[in-house]
Amino acid sequence: MAKKSQTKKSVKPSKKTAQPSVVYYSDLRAKIGTSLPQKLARLMKAAGFENIDFDGKFTAIKIHFGEPGNLAFLRPNWAKVVCDYVKKLGGKPFLTDCNTLYVGGRKNALDHLDSAYENGFNPFCTGVHTIIADGLKGTEETLVPVKGGKYVKEAKIGSAIMSADVIISLNHFKGHECTGFGGALKNLGMGCGSRAGKMEMHSAGKPIVNKRDCIGCGMCAKICAHNAPIIKNKKATIDHNKCVGCGRCIGVCPKDAVCAPFDEANDVLNCKIAEYTKAVIDSRPHFHISLVIDVSPYCDCHAENDLPIVPDVGMFASFDPVALDQACADAVNASPIIEGSMLDECEHCHGDHFCDVSPQTNWKSCLEHAEKLGLGTTLYTLKKV
Repeated sequence: MAKKSQTKKSVKPSKKTAQPSVVYYSDLRAKIGTSLPQKLARLMKAAGFENIDFDGKFTAIKIHFGEPGNLAFLRPNWAKVVCDYVKKLGGKPFLTDCNTLYVGGRKNALDHLDSAYENGFNPFCTGVHTIIADGLKGTEETLVPVKGGKYVKEAKIGSAIMSADVIISLNHFKGHECTGFGGALKNLGMGCGSRAGKMEMHSAGKPIVNKRDCIGCGMCAKICAHNAPIIKNKKATIDHNKCVGCGRCIGVCPKDAVCAPFDEANDVLNCKIAEYTKAVIDSRPHFHISLVIDVSPYCDCHAENDLPIVPDVGMFASFDPVALDQACADAVNASPIIEGSMLDECEHCHGDHFCDVSPQTNWKSCLEHAEKLGLGTTLYTLKKV
């Protein structure tokens, strides 16, 4: 049975919510007779996982499969615990993610599946199927209205994710060079966006063409409903007066010559991530798990990972993704710095590990905007299992 220790409250009050959310926590000690997977299942049970009606429900378990070459991503053993638990409760789980905007091992469904299988996310290891939510070229998306959205009116979400009845985020909590850290909100907001959705979050403008890589094949012109791409001298350009920013040309370009300008301010990027998260979890059951282990300074989208910046902390779970991210951030910031890590080499002038590693970021902007959208609260009560 799960045992609860003394309750601890965040020192940061919330002006938006009178009551704190509950975040459950378990350390990584595993005495003889108890495994870490068993501890994760106990944590989920204590956090109320069984209160969700999974019977006959398609359940999307959103996870990052890890860019090939990166070894900090969550092992598939963790995912199997969640999948087995959903099946035990009568659900129909599948592991999922959307294609990436950049060139790499996960830019289309075939490469993405190869990468996922290589890293162990296959039916033989996890017991469930892996589905790339936005399809072969990242263009299979559902337009979802964002209630109260300031920056996004219709989020472009991978269709398979929106077709699910229940959404669970299984997050590797780590640093990020644009958002400060990646947790539940980042995993859901950015991770569930189609390639066009990711362009919308990363960019203030519209797609551009890298002339060096363009071969003038005309695929961008064929898919555009607004005649924005123009082929001249075997090179494409995009007329931004006609372009509506749907991003479909990014998905169909065989040479990845059409790309996002990546010119959005990091604070606005964080706000867009919060709005995309709202689109994903609104009006259906959702649950969130974060593993604060192998806390690398940068995202698992990198084809490499550096030494963790702090020692492994533990596992956290909550129905509130905002409280969960706040609790994990507090736990990391309370942890000692690993000698020789990137954080150890940084100037410590911010009072915050994530801002010390990536000074141009402000992770609080995402949580603050998520609070305004009604996604949760940064005020939490921490209960140890």
